[in-house]
Amino acid sequence: MALELAALVRDLQQSRHTDAEGALSELVQSAVKSVPGADFAGITQADRDGKVQTIAATNDAATLLDRVQQEHAQGPCLSAAWEQHTILVDDLEADQRWPHYQQDALARTDVRSIMSFRLFSGQRTVGALNFYADQPHVFSDEAVEVGFVYATHAAIAWDLQRRDEQFRSALASRDIIGQAKGMLMERFNINAVQAFDLLKRLSQDGNIPLVDVARRLVHTDHPLP
Repeated sequence: MALELAALVRDLQQSRHTDAEGALSELVQSAVKSVPGADFAGITQADRDGKVQTIAATNDAATLLDRVQQEHAQGPCLSAAWEQHTILVDDLEADQRWPHYQQDALARTDVRSIMSFRLFSGQRTVGALNFYADQPHVFSDEAVEVGFVYATHAAIAWDLQRRDEQFRSALASRDIIGQAKGMLMERFNINAVQAFDLLKRLSQDGNIPLVDVARRLVHTDHPLP
């Protein structure tokens, strides 16, 4: 399994997907087949402003349970992401840790067992890998160990994809700033340093990110008087 997971992460790194969601969706599909007792799985992302979204899921019930967590601002996936590395629910009918979530989850789904692992924890955003089963007491010590291995690899894949997206965004920003500098150099007969200084002053005076100033200059027919 370790070799299979390593190969999967390597494939994800080699540009099979261009976004984190696509990469993690494939990993979750593999995970739910390998974790003993799991019926379906999903990845939850939560922001400090209360927004909860499903990044990947093998069943619509995972998405529904994330909506329940957002509605009540509580639940095992949120607790795993914000407070603890691992959360295990042996029987949701008997577990009283999240009473409002418990009530709605039992009423709207058949899920009884839940296993959640923290993927990452940032300043504003956290993520968790979650496994679900319709029967109670299905997640053994082996299931926890296998789930933890998948969570570790999912965290690696997530980090790789986020770094790649940040790199692509940085390249795009550099290109648009370069275009804006070229326009200013040509229009005002100034050098590259002076053009960049002008962009910075426009950014500071308008309290607008420099890349947004550059984008406005490039995409507006008459950007300056």
